[in-house]
Amino acid sequence: MQRQTLAALLRARDEKRAVVLATRLRDGIEKLIYPSENIEEKWLIEPISQVVKSDKSRTIEGPDGEWFLNVFNPPLRLILVGAVHIAQPLARMAGDLGYDVAVIDPREAFASEERFPGVRLVRSWPDEAMSELAPDARTAVVTLTHDPKLDDPALHVALKTPCFYIGSLGSKKTHAARLERLTAAGFDEAALARIHGPVGLAIGARSPAEIAVSILAEMTARLRT
Repeated sequence: MQRQTLAALLRARDEKRAVVLATRLRDGIEKLIYPSENIEEKWLIEPISQVVKSDKSRTIEGPDGEWFLNVFNPPLRLILVGAVHIAQPLARMAGDLGYDVAVIDPREAFASEERFPGVRLVRSWPDEAMSELAPDARTAVVTLTHDPKLDDPALHVALKTPCFYIGSLGSKKTHAARLERLTAAGFDEAALARIHGPVGLAIGARSPAEIAVSILAEMTARLRT
């Protein structure tokens, strides 16, 4: 790997940008491909999309020989708004799936190390915390409190970011009221359509752990498809 290539990869990591290092195997020619930008080599568009979505590097056949596509994705992150019961198994399971988890809740009695061992806790107000955490395209955001004073400020920030998944806990009635408030706040239909609500796949989940499974399944489907 050339020195300038390594420097560019380090910059991409710091900027939380996905990048693919394409190397022609017969002579070591290198190309850095940023999926967020226009890709001039049309034959690379589909395989680049595939390796980024799957998080799996692979060798492909190009028009001038074999190329190895080495994907460097930013880490997956999950931001949970509300240190409620469901957040406990959800944070734990998401950690097992490789997510860097942060829990936002200004209520210190809820957001405690005893309830969330080893999880980053952010006890500032949700809009301030979300701005500080700066969700990117590898971030999922899930609001869990049922309290508009906590959930809505977080959604206001999340909807202005490229995060790949936004979910909100609550019944269909609760979600309809949520959409009305967000519409009144100036968000259009395209923005509101990004919110998965009620959150999670409809698998009949009842317990906090089952609801966590349904949320993670929906997140995974959104990430990988």
